[in-house]
Amino acid sequence: MATTAAPVGGARNGAGPEWGGFEENIQGGGSAVIDMENMDDTSGSSFEDMGELHQRLREEEVDADAAAVEEDDGEFLGMKGFKGQLSRQVADQMWQAGKRQASRAFSLYANIDILRPYFDVEPAQVRSRLLESMIPIKMVNFPQKIAGELYGPLMLVFTLVAILLHGMKTSDTIIREGTLMGTAIGTCFGYWLGVSSFIYFLAYLCNAQITMLQMLALLGYGLFGHCIVLFITYNIHLHALFYLFWLLVGGLSTLRMVAVLVSRTVGPTQRLLLCGTLAALHMLFLLYLHFAYHKVVEGILDTLEGPNIPPMQRVPRDVPAGIPAARLPTTVLNATAKAVAVTLQSH
Repeated sequence: MATTAAPVGGARNGAGPEWGGFEENIQGGGSAVIDMENMDDTSGSSFEDMGELHQRLREEEVDADAAAVEEDDGEFLGMKGFKGQLSRQVADQMWQAGKRQASRAFSLYANIDILRPYFDVEPAQVRSRLLESMIPIKMVNFPQKIAGELYGPLMLVFTLVAILLHGMKTSDTIIREGTLMGTAIGTCFGYWLGVSSFIYFLAYLCNAQITMLQMLALLGYGLFGHCIVLFITYNIHLHALFYLFWLLVGGLSTLRMVAVLVSRTVGPTQRLLLCGTLAALHMLFLLYLHFAYHKVVEGILDTLEGPNIPPMQRVPRDVPAGIPAARLPTTVLNATAKAVAVTLQSH
């Protein structure tokens, strides 16, 4: 027993300095006292360790919940971001498409070549169309051809403006500066564009086969008769001559337009409404230009700028022939003295 206990003690003695106090207490007395100062704090578990472990587990659970929430938010934000990106791409594509269409339309209308087909006409064709505008057609069973150009009608409108200016200059109308040209242009272009639009609207209601371009060309060439009548009657002031040309020349051009519209309209009621309106407006416009245009312009100018009153002029008095030349100064003096005396007595 003595031999077996010695190695154990030796082993304990060789274990390290931390067991020294424990052995001394065993060898020195019969009671075992543990030195708490030499005990390692991490040698066992305590309530503090359990609390720390519980706190650590709670923190891990909170971190896991936060990670799950962040993952859900990320998925939601990812879906939302995808939708936002898709909407931005669609809006950008729509913007680019609209921009291309706008630039294409601007370049189309800014290009002068688009107007070339409407004014690309030979002078011989214009001359033949002017003559045809005075010849009514008889065949109204099928639609008649209408020139699809605006060179001739536009030149006729400017010619009518020049004739109106000539008529205003040769008449007794007093014109202020800057009003003659504007009034004539407004009247002629207003009639051409306004009546063409109105008749085109009626043609649409009456189911007539005519376009706006054809209506402008038809009415524009119809002004050729107006130009002839006004040019002659502005230089030869005879009312009988005007009524004769109004019926013949103006009537022929009106009949030409009416026949073309009749050939392109189906139904007697529609034909009567459309053609009667056009004939009345066209013939009454010629009467207006000859009789009432100058007076209307004078009235407008008087309203805008006031009446044009001529300056006062001194008019010499007539002396009776029976008074001799020698008594003329005496007579003038006596008359002056009497006038002064009457004026003084009245006061």
